[in-house]
Amino acid sequence: EQIIDLEKECARLEMRKNALVDDENRVMQNLWDNYELTIGEAEEMVGEGRLEERSKISSRVSELRGKIRALGEIDVGSIEELKEVSARYEELTTQRSDIEKSKEELINMIADVTREMATLFTEQFALLNTYFNESFVEIFGGGSAELRLDDPSEVLTSGIEIVVRLPGKNLRTISLLSGGEKAFVAIALYFAILKTRPTPFCVLDEIEAALDDANVYRFARYMRKLTEKTQFIVITHRRGTMENADILYGVTMQETGVSKLLIMNMLSIEAWAEEENEEKARESENS
Repeated sequence: EQIIDLEKECARLEMRKNALVDDENRVMQNLWDNYELTIGEAEEMVGEGRLEERSKISSRVSELRGKIRALGEIDVGSIEELKEVSARYEELTTQRSDIEKSKEELINMIADVTREMATLFTEQFALLNTYFNESFVEIFGGGSAELRLDDPSEVLTSGIEIVVRLPGKNLRTISLLSGGEKAFVAIALYFAILKTRPTPFCVLDEIEAALDDANVYRFARYMRKLTEKTQFIVITHRRGTMENADILYGVTMQETGVSKLLIMNMLSIEAWAEEENEEKARESENS
């Protein structure tokens, strides 16, 4: 009876053993399928105390599975896409480096050009200041004139102040002058610019309109001094300017709606007048 009982117990334990082996195999397979862990790796994690309570582990597992599902299906073409994106990134990185290098070169070039501009401006400004004072003294018959920079440390952005001293008057800025005096100072400055950079051709449109008769003659006489290097065409209604011209062009309307162009060569008239005077002189001598 004892043998029979023991055999039955052995059979039961064998069945239990087989069931446990099946459970162990199932657990091992589950570990590998779901976590890619072996029994040994799982035992190490347990030994290191990395496993927590079962409820927390189940919650963490659910959370991670949800994130995995959110990733969607595996995109096999993503590897090729990664290669393309990487190549594009390298290309853009190279282009950005080239642009940054070009930017630095341009900044250096602008700095060099700015320095050259400042140097050239300072030299030409000093020359213009000299010519301006000379023109002013000749036109006004005395006094002095000067161009001043508001900020000499920033010559390219500084404002410019015009300071003059008329003959017999105190030093003052151009804003304190009368309209005619301002016009005359502007004419002196304009002629100074022409001296600094002479041009072969120049058109003036009633530049002396605000001047009185005496100053008109001064303006015209001074302009004639500049005709050696520059040819002037002057639009004017002032007699003093016309008297100093070589050729006069006028437009008249003798009949309503009909314009007529008149041309008078003053040089020819002067030559003719000299010949007439000489002929009269010879006649008077003969008589």
